[in-house]
Amino acid sequence: MLVAPGVVLDPALKAAGDSAVFWRVPRLGLDCLRARFRRHAYARHTHETYALAAILEGCETFFHRGRQHYATPGAIALVGPDELHDGAPHDERGFVYRTLYPSVDLMREVAEEISGKPVLHPPRFRESVVHDPELAALLTEAHRTLERPHEPLLARDARVVSLLSLLIVRYTDAGAALPAKSEPGPVANARAYLDARFAEDVDLIDLARIAGLSRTHLIRAFRRETGLTPHAYLLDRRFRAASLALRRGEAPASVALRCGFCDQSHLNRVFKARMGVTPGAYRAA
Repeated sequence: MLVAPGVVLDPALKAAGDSAVFWRVPRLGLDCLRARFRRHAYARHTHETYALAAILEGCETFFHRGRQHYATPGAIALVGPDELHDGAPHDERGFVYRTLYPSVDLMREVAEEISGKPVLHPPRFRESVVHDPELAALLTEAHRTLERPHEPLLARDARVVSLLSLLIVRYTDAGAALPAKSEPGPVANARAYLDARFAEDVDLIDLARIAGLSRTHLIRAFRRETGLTPHAYLLDRRFRAASLALRRGEAPASVALRCGFCDQSHLNRVFKARMGVTPGAYRAA
């Protein structure tokens, strides 16, 4: 059954009281899974990708690197490419999790952007399970963003790259990140690009190319210079353009479309969060 473009729900699991939804994000080199398992147990297997699983409910137990591990809410289970592992509910309550499967190329690219030098081998996790509620929350939010078909590319890209950057720095052997430094010129170029194309679905790769920085460096430098992420800055520009159009008397539905919002409800959420009133009330004032 198709749940959304590129998202497939496996009906065979539902009969056992379990559920799983799987989809791919080819442009990022990512596979995604969200699941609730009460009975399903994985056979021992390997992946050509990494596996990063944020546990939301219950407890998953899995064999990895020669011993049994247990992951509970706030934890992330970490498995590298070609590493033998399995997975099962620890007890009858089962578990709920969201898993990202980033490719080796993606992880290597992010590691090289962080360190500013070539990475001789793919990053290797130091541990099988880490209890890091902050990072687990970031993984969960990035995962949910990837599941929403109309989410802007800039939001998807930035959340994934930021998540992988933190994960690599904290829990792999890839080394520390380069210190953030001021980049007023490149950030100014990125801002000018966003100002001119605020209604478009901007790609983080294109924005980084315009700035002349790596994706991870751009995100950190942009926040340092503006106090916002590139996506938050883009939303701010859309909000400002929408405010001007509403003051001119344009209808919220047409404003939403012209200013790059997914739909009128998206405009309503963004506008109310910044003005405290709906676009309709603002237009009528």
